[in-house]
Amino acid sequence: MSAVSHVFVLMLENRSFDHMLGFSGIVGKDAASGQSTSVNGLTGTESNSFQNTAYKVSKPADFIMSVGPGHEFPDVLEQLSGQGAKYPPGGQYPAINESGYVTNFVQSGGQSSPGEIMKCFDPVQLPVLTALASTFVVCDNWFSSLPGPTWPNRFFMLAASSSGLDHSPTTAEMIQWETVFGFKLQNGSIFDRKISWRIYAEGDLCLAHALKGIHLSDITAYSNFARDINSAGYPAQFTLIEPNYGHVATDYKGGTSQHPLDDVTSGETLIKATYEAIRNSPIWNTSLLIVTWDEHGGFYDHAAPPPAIAPGDAPQFASSNKFGFTFKQYGTRVPAVIISPLIPGNLIDHRVYDHSSVPATVERVCKITPMTQRDAKANHLLPLVSLASPRTDTPTTLPSSAKPAVGELAMLESAQGLPAPPATRPQEAVDSDRNMPGFLYVAMRSDLDLSSPGQRPAILARVSTIQTREEAREYIEEVRTKIHAARARSTH
Repeated sequence: MSAVSHVFVLMLENRSFDHMLGFSGIVGKDAASGQSTSVNGLTGTESNSFQNTAYKVSKPADFIMSVGPGHEFPDVLEQLSGQGAKYPPGGQYPAINESGYVTNFVQSGGQSSPGEIMKCFDPVQLPVLTALASTFVVCDNWFSSLPGPTWPNRFFMLAASSSGLDHSPTTAEMIQWETVFGFKLQNGSIFDRKISWRIYAEGDLCLAHALKGIHLSDITAYSNFARDINSAGYPAQFTLIEPNYGHVATDYKGGTSQHPLDDVTSGETLIKATYEAIRNSPIWNTSLLIVTWDEHGGFYDHAAPPPAIAPGDAPQFASSNKFGFTFKQYGTRVPAVIISPLIPGNLIDHRVYDHSSVPATVERVCKITPMTQRDAKANHLLPLVSLASPRTDTPTTLPSSAKPAVGELAMLESAQGLPAPPATRPQEAVDSDRNMPGFLYVAMRSDLDLSSPGQRPAILARVSTIQTREEAREYIEEVRTKIHAARARSTH
């Protein structure tokens, strides 16, 4: 019987393992063998070439990027397998040599600084993550669930499947999803199982809201998190924490997700706040916190992702499988830190994990069956929970972020719900930003939840006519205003 009764997951955005921890130099004990080992990081000689120029990995990295790297399925294909690589629909993923990161970054807008995508953080830039990775368990073979973008990877974390989705959704697809009241999976998600769960969102838009069966009333403001887990009898066996994604219709700034266009230190502040809330709560001794990132965001990583087990379920929407992907290949490696007083300190886990290891762990804690072949075969985290009694040497507080004022400002801004600035490139099509339709969808779902059933046709009709980034921004801001008003009413 597991001593863990509360599993928490904080999933951030778009960062590879090497980008965040490749230069960390962490040494410790192998989680499986107990022998001395070191993290599978960088030597400093790794490079990519573009137009006969070699660009080596380097440090430090910039806290804020001026260009967002590509990370859609074709982008990742080029990054992993090189320029000109082809994926045959329904076939085998091409050989991986990690040679196309710089080439792809140039095509994504990085012409002025091709080597930017090879920059990695110095440990002193990420004091919160570095402290956690050194004090608890760092997994250096945790891969994104498929070589593609945010949405399907986050679905794998919640359902061990993306129902065939291998790309970011389009506006037309999100309207199709709403014909069945949310994104549908053949075997449902972890929220459909007989367990107790909660969702906390640090911003107004929560990506888990896209799932069929999830409503705005199921999502709690993160500002309540510390209070709730310090209350007697916190009930949730599984808790998902989503960051603030920033000004999603404009510049992605003002958030805590660590999106490349936003300041990474704000995400450090969120990690720190989440850890300290759990660490100093009555349930700390029975808790396990997983901090990870949905996908690599286009940033370089030297570790070749291995083959994967296909989920084996059937897509529920005809348009899901745009590239004919078989899901027999993991995506790029991402950071993952596992935190619990029931785990020995300073461990390095070299075993292979992916986001399906989250439901695989929850299923064993809650004694429920797997949802797909992916979580049935995935490594889970309970072998790490080996101590007979909780550690007493875990820190009650973590270091402040490298720029604490910036991080604190972002947390304050999200709490106050300040409006987004005007859209950049306002007349560009909504789909020009591949993430925009998805955020528009969860805004629409919030709007529907806050409106009467009779208003549903008008809301769907309005959203289906949104064509530009500025129109999307205006609608998202209207919905955010409604959300804040509803929350204000509920507190009085």
